[in-house]
Amino acid sequence: MLELVRINSPDDYFVELGKRRNKGVYFYRVNGYNRTVHDFILRYHEEARLNGVIIEGKIPNPDNRNLQFYEEKMGTDFQMDAGFINQSLRKWLPRMNPEQASIVTQSMYKTFLGLRAAGKNDNILKNIYIKFMCWFYYKFERIVNSLGAEKLPKILYEGDIGNYELLLMSVIASAGCDVLLLQYHGDAEYLRSDPKSERSMEMQLPDMQPFPQDFSLKKVRNEINEALNQQRLYGEKPNYAACTNAWMNGNIIDDIKTPIASRGSDKRFFYNCFCRVTGVDDKAMYQNQLYQLQLELKNSGRRMVIINNIIELPSVEEINRIHRANYNKVEQLLADLLPNLTLPSAGEANALIRSTFIDFILAESRKSNETISKLTSKAVYLICWVKRFKRLFENWKFPEVGCFFFMGGCHNENEEMFCRFLSKLPVDMVIFAPDLNRPCTLVDEAMYEQRFEESMTIKEFPEADGGLRVGTVAYHAERELDNLMYQDSGIYRNNQYDKANIVCLQTMYEEIGILWDQEVKFRPNFSTVEGIVNIPVIFAKVSGVKDGDQSAYWVGVKKLVTPDTIVIRNIPHINPNFHNPVKPYATEFFRNGKLQRRHIKEHPTYQYGMLREAMQEHILDKLQFLIDQKFIKGTFENGTEYTIVATILNMEKAIIREIQKFDFTKKNPKLIFLMTGENVLSLEDTILCAFLDLIGFDIVFFVPTGYQVVEKHFAREMIEEHQIGEFMYDLRVPDLNSIVVKTRTRLRDKIFKRGK
Repeated sequence: MLELVRINSPDDYFVELGKRRNKGVYFYRVNGYNRTVHDFILRYHEEARLNGVIIEGKIPNPDNRNLQFYEEKMGTDFQMDAGFINQSLRKWLPRMNPEQASIVTQSMYKTFLGLRAAGKNDNILKNIYIKFMCWFYYKFERIVNSLGAEKLPKILYEGDIGNYELLLMSVIASAGCDVLLLQYHGDAEYLRSDPKSERSMEMQLPDMQPFPQDFSLKKVRNEINEALNQQRLYGEKPNYAACTNAWMNGNIIDDIKTPIASRGSDKRFFYNCFCRVTGVDDKAMYQNQLYQLQLELKNSGRRMVIINNIIELPSVEEINRIHRANYNKVEQLLADLLPNLTLPSAGEANALIRSTFIDFILAESRKSNETISKLTSKAVYLICWVKRFKRLFENWKFPEVGCFFFMGGCHNENEEMFCRFLSKLPVDMVIFAPDLNRPCTLVDEAMYEQRFEESMTIKEFPEADGGLRVGTVAYHAERELDNLMYQDSGIYRNNQYDKANIVCLQTMYEEIGILWDQEVKFRPNFSTVEGIVNIPVIFAKVSGVKDGDQSAYWVGVKKLVTPDTIVIRNIPHINPNFHNPVKPYATEFFRNGKLQRRHIKEHPTYQYGMLREAMQEHILDKLQFLIDQKFIKGTFENGTEYTIVATILNMEKAIIREIQKFDFTKKNPKLIFLMTGENVLSLEDTILCAFLDLIGFDIVFFVPTGYQVVEKHFAREMIEEHQIGEFMYDLRVPDLNSIVVKTRTRLRDKIFKRGK
């Protein structure tokens, strides 16, 4: 018989009997949880699966069939005698050798003596004996012939163990078997059977907490299976790992220039960096520093990719080249997508890319808000970007390290994801964020950052043969003064902002005339937040004629005709039968719910290429928003979205010019519709009005009839209606140029005129 001995650490369980510090068996119960316990249970479960028994819940009592078979073979005799027990064991369990039968006999006999001493009579002992024999045969027969071997079998018991089960575990343990009890609810139930902890010991490790509520051996098996599946996914493991930033001295630009061979000599690692330079140390020298940096790196043969301001999302064409499907599990997703990731020219780097991709996606999958659909999108984006920037890995050989320079830094989670991914590959991943007013959003513990107090606006990384432009000291001083004057001061530089949203004003009718010719910055609810202007606009319908006075009515209209106002008299203004050169290509320009911006801008029918780049983006942003919000009836129902695209990409020249000169903090463009008859806005007219409202136009419909000639194609109520008087019909629109608007003479003018 073997004695119960203590462990120094859970790993002792996996030491062979002859090599144990104290030759004996281990019988422990685990009442708490931490990462060490978790990893130990994973390993112990695998050992018990291969060479032992796993019990989940109670060991079932022998049923009638079990007992009947036992009686037929062994009879019903019982003797409290070691010789009887030994002979019975060898007959009942013929796979046991004499030495094993002898050890089990000693253990059983000792246990029965203890029970008799505790007051159990022979009839009770007989019942316990038969129960033990049935349990041996039906539950533990697979390990009886391993008892006492050098590599001890293992029993893993999950749950609150009963008294007779504990007695049997003690018998088997003494005969040469390790036992582990997992008690998710603590020790209380166990101590009823073993108040002095004589039959097992409690495993106590630092920082143990209660078991997680969902912990179970079933979950452990799932984790083991996932690990096995992941091993199959990885295939050939890469020979190298990343040593990131540890070799650096702290001055990023100088460190990047460090020859790869001088960064470290351990053949297990490639030496890369993951860094961000925020701000600039010397405005006069900064651009020249960057220019010299990339020039020196190119001359040394380093592979290089330089990105300015934005990492373009994968195009539809790039995404369509990725074979993919719908997935239920992350392992299924990885197995299916991995073949897309092989780069024929990457050589040894393919194993690194593959392994990093698996690690990265598995880590992402453990985030609480990650769905399989979202993971698929992330994985496809990463594959597209790796293929797009494949020159970083062409003909790669250890220990080469490429360079990925990102000027401007991350502004969304997709860019952040790609930078984090790239930092784990043989690439110096460096972000340059010189403009402190446009901070990079990436946060990562692994990234080293060097910060400077000076701020500088740089649109592009200065490259060799790239038209290098370097500002003088005076130039940068002027930019600083510029920032002081126009930052949160209420004073705005010309075209200071590139992005704007609209705020529709609810007004009295009389306020339209007051607000109409004001600069938008003086209107209520104007604001600038994080580089975006909120423009208060008017979008109104004026029904009826006040007091029936036609002359005053047209004078009121005339007062609103400013130099920035377009007046439309004939309805419909856009005839759907007119030739539209964009219409045949609308289905190419809008796919899968997204504008194909690159394709649009490169297409011969694109008419806005001469506009400011920021205004082009503003137009496309609002076009996408108009479709997404389904402001127009039929959007995503009968193809109206394509009509929207065709209409907005074919606006008339007068409107385009008003958009081009629109400064978001000054006076905004105006649009007046004079609708005196029964003709309604066409679908195209409605699309144009909804879009121009989003762009920032003031729009007023004068409808003296009060007819519903404006609302037909709007999917929701967007226009504020003012009913100012009685409805009048068949009014003729006069020549507005012939109408004289009398202006009030100011008191100041009267005084000075009188003195002349």
